[in-house]
Amino acid sequence: MRGCRIYSESADDFRDRLNQFFRKKGIGWELSSTDGILFRGDETFTTTTTEAVNVLQESGRSVAANEIHEALMDISRRPEPDRTGAIQHAIAAMECVVRDVTGESGATLGKLIPKLGLPKPLDAAVEKLWGFASDRARHLREGGVADDLEVELVVSVACAVASFLVKRMDR
Repeated sequence: MRGCRIYSESADDFRDRLNQFFRKKGIGWELSSTDGILFRGDETFTTTTTEAVNVLQESGRSVAANEIHEALMDISRRPEPDRTGAIQHAIAAMECVVRDVTGESGATLGKLIPKLGLPKPLDAAVEKLWGFASDRARHLREGGVADDLEVELVVSVACAVASFLVKRMDR
């Protein structure tokens, strides 16, 4: 056939080239080998969320890893991302890890934060993150939904805290 080119690229090559194109053009998406097209934040966001999933999976904390996955799926929804869902899932992942490392499965995150032994004022920062999530994603009021950058921040910090707690416990 004239004008027709046959490509023998593998799916992985296609995915890698498409993602390279997205990054080069500043497009905030990536093609995942398992989940289709997902939101891709800046490099810090991507690194933090990817590391969290890996750390959680490698440590056998599949429930928490799945919550991060769900947060990423919610932030990727279109035409409108599910901002409250992304925050809820990210905080649920952190709460799941906190319950595991403290050995207390019934208490809320707010009651468990003081038992983490985090240095001050990091303990207060984690408590404030939980408070923000409660205010902007669980106990909603009109006009109080988090914006995209706030959602990225909450998801990133929740992932970083979860990874930190697992690494600290496992060393």
